Amino acid sequence: MSEMVKKPLKVTEQLARLRLAQSEHVGPITFRQLLARFGTAEKALAALPALAKRGGLRKTIRIFPKDQAQEIFDEVSGTGCFFLFLGDDLYPEALAALEDAPPYLIAKGHAHLLGRKTLAVVGTRNASINGQRFSQELANQLGQQGFVIVSGLARGIDAHAHIGALETGTIAVLGGGIDVYYPRENRALQDKIAENGLLLTEHTAGAKPQPQNFPRRNRIISGLSLGVVVVEAALRSGSLITARQALEQGREVFAVPGHPMDPRAKGPNSLIRSSALLIESAEDILEALKERLRTPLSDPTKDLFDGWEEAAQEFEIIEETRDLVVQMLSPSPTPVDDLLRHGNLTASLLLTILLELELAGQIRRHPGNQVSLI
Repeated sequence: MSEMVKKPLKVTEQLARLRLAQSEHVGPITFRQLLARFGTAEKALAALPALAKRGGLRKTIRIFPKDQAQEIFDEVSGTGCFFLFLGDDLYPEALAALEDAPPYLIAKGHAHLLGRKTLAVVGTRNASINGQRFSQELANQLGQQGFVIVSGLARGIDAHAHIGALETGTIAVLGGGIDVYYPRENRALQDKIAENGLLLTEHTAGAKPQPQNFPRRNRIISGLSLGVVVVEAALRSGSLITARQALEQGREVFAVPGHPMDPRAKGPNSLIRSSALLIESAEDILEALKERLRTPLSDPTKDLFDGWEEAAQEFEIIEETRDLVVQMLSPSPTPVDDLLRHGNLTASLLLTILLELELAGQIRRHPGNQVSLI
């Protein structure tokens, strides 16, 4: 769609996109749909009250104030950081290929790294010496082959992956503000990445890392990457969450096998038993990625956004159809494809109804293109 073509955005549109992303009931998928339907965030903001009212919201939807957005924008610019907005020319293509891509990221460092092929290397904070050495050497070898290494700047495997790729290119995705050092022991490393690599976050300045932030951070790590390498991880760990998200996103998952007596090997070994590719060297990864590198990730949103013009001609039947959609939904997630099939609906009509219901706070989006009643 034309609104998703990568091009420099005017400052007024950047501010409008920041406001839209921060407005009530506007999640990542709804953000994209609003841009698709109205072309600009400024037009989408103007349409929000009417859309939410049609969806059943009795009060006026809260739109993020312009002065607060300007304060955030000025603060980001004043600290040497910059915004990457979905649809802008600098926004990473691999991440834009996700239906729930973040509406914006805040960055510091060298944005050109986002245009190169990337791999994620993740693992436990409580890493063994061998695990630390392996992740650092692996990152260095992959970097020498032209890959940018992405990780989460945690202690252990993440930190050593960043260290190994400092000279060739590394991206750290943070769970808090760029100005917040977490963990504190990685302060010097974080500064080096800001100088030589790239820091990325969804969070504004001063935001402290919170437990609920890390699964969202992990989806960005995997979303930026062609594949995810898990070096050491417990069965219940953030690294396995990253691996699961990578599979859901259609990325490759690689795992380094470990000794069965080491609890840090439980995660990678479990991944290997299920679906991950066993790897012992950078060469194993390069061999496995041959085909993937011939068909780079691209934006899959065409089908999602097609048909808004048709929906405009169907407004007279939206009221009765909305009741049908609500009846088909429940508190359990339901695939949108099932709603289309069982309701015998057009995609444009259903997308319009779901958009209005979400803006009214009546439904929630879930991974895998599913929705549920709140």
